[in-house]
Amino acid sequence: MKKIVIIGAGASGLFASILCGRAGIKVDLYEQNFKPAKKILVSGNGRCNISNRHLSSSDFFSQNPSFVDFALESFGFEKFEKFCNEIGLFLNVLEDGRAYPLSNEAKSVAKIFEDYAKGLGVVFHTETHVTDIKQLMNDSDALIVATGSRAGEHLGGNSDGEEFAQEFGHTSIAPYPSLVQLHLNSQIAKKMSGVKLNAEVTLILNGVKDISVSGDVLFTNYGVSGFAILDISQAVSSALLGYQAVDISVNLLPAFNMQKLSQHISKVAQNMPTLTILDILVGIIPLKIANGLLEELNISNTIKDKEIHTKLAKRIANLMLNWKFEVEDTHGFRHAEVSGGGIDTNEIDEKTMMSKKQRNLYFVGEVLDVVGRRGGYNFAFAWSSAYLAAKNITH
Repeated sequence: MKKIVIIGAGASGLFASILCGRAGIKVDLYEQNFKPAKKILVSGNGRCNISNRHLSSSDFFSQNPSFVDFALESFGFEKFEKFCNEIGLFLNVLEDGRAYPLSNEAKSVAKIFEDYAKGLGVVFHTETHVTDIKQLMNDSDALIVATGSRAGEHLGGNSDGEEFAQEFGHTSIAPYPSLVQLHLNSQIAKKMSGVKLNAEVTLILNGVKDISVSGDVLFTNYGVSGFAILDISQAVSSALLGYQAVDISVNLLPAFNMQKLSQHISKVAQNMPTLTILDILVGIIPLKIANGLLEELNISNTIKDKEIHTKLAKRIANLMLNWKFEVEDTHGFRHAEVSGGGIDTNEIDEKTMMSKKQRNLYFVGEVLDVVGRRGGYNFAFAWSSAYLAAKNITH
């Protein structure tokens, strides 16, 4: 009987173990944590955005962008959904393509995958930190490295996979945190901590506007979080790694334009002469944001009536629609959901996930230089890369 070893019991490792176990192969699955699927359990705020109906290479970032194409074509969303249905894990697919377990609980995914793997005879070696990969290779017919990345260090994220690859002559692309919060060089931003609002965020690299996204923004004691921030974080992190000047511009009221907003401020000031500028702003933005904005402009929050002239209203409106902050860092690997960089995919066979430098050695999932957008894309690559590796081993 064929025997294989898998290092890492996250999404790609678990899935590969199931596919190999189904084919009657003896599988030993090594996991450093006391239980498998720790990252699955915390994904999607405990709901697990398990995949996405709309998959293309444009949803992924890599120094070798076309690497994901064959995997996504070979094991796309329809095949994954079919597999889930077979094992009794029904999916709820939202209009934008994001897929969740019908139970809306990540625990469902982790439990079903683990129980199914064990039912197939997969042997779990938990609380086992592998250090000697060559000995395991000698004792098996094939070895799959599914160790993930440095993201989520408190959940066991590390660089083991890259170090294993380097033992066989592989090179790595410098890793960086992705889907991660950002640190701002702004004391005022910290004073607005705890306030969340829907905004449009524009990334500015070396003074040039790059991408704009809309979504929620949460000010924190270190900078900013929220979906809009996570959506630009890959580009931010990559730019910081390249020592670029990185800023963001926050539009607090995307539904307004400059003229409409400044006229509103002037009109209320005229019609309600007893209201201070702070009173007027609190009618349209949260109190902490209003105070922060006036502090940034060095305007007293008690001025009223004729002191709020047209020029001042325009200054205020301009900052509300284009508030620029310097990004000085990300919130780091510990807080990142995923990581960019990793093993150079030019050294991996895109059709089998086997190393081009060592026969019967496979790399799947996040250990590779592939990182997806927010929305289930990173899981989608975990499933599809594991599928290719398992298919090659079992045929």
